Amino acid sequence: MRILLWHVHGGWTDAFVRGEHQYLLPTSPDRDGWGLGRGGRDWPPNAVEVPLEELRSADLDAVLLQRTDELDAVERLTGRRAGIDVPAVFVEHNTPRGDVPNSVHPLADQRDIPIVHVTHVNRMLWDGGRAPTLVVEHGVADPGHLYTGELERIGVVVNEPVRRWRVTGTDLLPGFADVAPLDVFGMGAEALPEALELDRDRLRIEGDVPTSRLHRELARRRLYLHPMRWTSLGLSLLEAMHAGMPVVALDATEASRAVPPEAGLVSADLDALHAEARALMQDPDLARRKGDAARAHALAHYGLAAFHARWDAVLADLIDEHAHRRSLRATGSSGRESR
Repeated sequence: MRILLWHVHGGWTDAFVRGEHQYLLPTSPDRDGWGLGRGGRDWPPNAVEVPLEELRSADLDAVLLQRTDELDAVERLTGRRAGIDVPAVFVEHNTPRGDVPNSVHPLADQRDIPIVHVTHVNRMLWDGGRAPTLVVEHGVADPGHLYTGELERIGVVVNEPVRRWRVTGTDLLPGFADVAPLDVFGMGAEALPEALELDRDRLRIEGDVPTSRLHRELARRRLYLHPMRWTSLGLSLLEAMHAGMPVVALDATEASRAVPPEAGLVSADLDALHAEARALMQDPDLARRKGDAARAHALAHYGLAAFHARWDAVLADLIDEHAHRRSLRATGSSGRESR
């Protein structure tokens, strides 16, 4: 298939474009959020950059949407309506915000575009209304068993920890810094030491580093800390598990599904999390055993093969369902229930 999608979430797209299809990634002179293309990523050749002005003549089998604004963009740039003239699916990466129990998804009042959630928690929290909804869990390219745990430090990966603060559990970091020094990887963390009033002996900012280096460097730390309060899951957690790291994670959103008990600890009890981190720091053999369990679980449940197999099935069903709806419209029939 030839699938149009924008490069919105680098980690998720990295997994998606490693499938068997051709992936068309729009580009613009500014290389902004509407024309980033490959973004300099080391992706397979079937991830093809296409200038925005050439989308109207592009041969498309399906469109993968990730932002509601893309509905208008697809029609404006291709001359085709997503879900009507060309099969389309919407990938929901995020948990809802605001009045969460009553959060209605922006695509809830339609049936032409299925909503694919990246976690079961997402699907449960969003009110999908009339829209077809399903879950395709994350897939991660295996970086290999990189864990050494040689540094008695805690590794954390978070973007914009000061701006996002309680969302990312940034306020919880000083408690873990009392257990062992923290090394924070990710974008926008430069102001973190001042915001938390932690000196370099307790907190070191590693910054935004290339993915391959990130995996190697992170795996040198004794354990991976995942303090996120409100996120679908966080691919960095799955990447750390793939690398063979033991995990200490806040029991929020999908973490309890992703991390089995033998791989570390998922809990809302901060004292218990501190105790688990301390035990892992003091016992490298325990940390390695739990890291091995984390890797085995990640490979079995979040590998690329399962991810692509699930997406291939979703895309095949999408094409079939779209053809069926067009047939119904052509014959004047009304309603999915007549199928």
